[in-house]
Amino acid sequence: MAGEDRIVEAMAFLRAVGAGVEILAALLMLKFNRVSSALRINAVLGLFGPVILVTVSALGLAGLVGRVSWVKAFVILCGTMLIIAGTR
Repeated sequence: MAGEDRIVEAMAFLRAVGAGVEILAALLMLKFNRVSSALRINAVLGLFGPVILVTVSALGLAGLVGRVSWVKAFVILCGTMLIIAGTR
């Protein structure tokens, strides 16, 4: 279980980092107080969010290796990719 604990900690850490970046971006939008700047910041967030999603999902899948069939792991991976494709 120690390996699983580390994976969960890494997943939580990445999500916390992602949340921190989102908060920082919101503060920067308020600081610059321009629509053009806010739109640029939002574009960067649009790239950053999916990276966090895929990374956290990959960590979760790595933690499930051996307990979940390859077919189910593939379905989870496809679901993650569909979420990204559906939000574009």
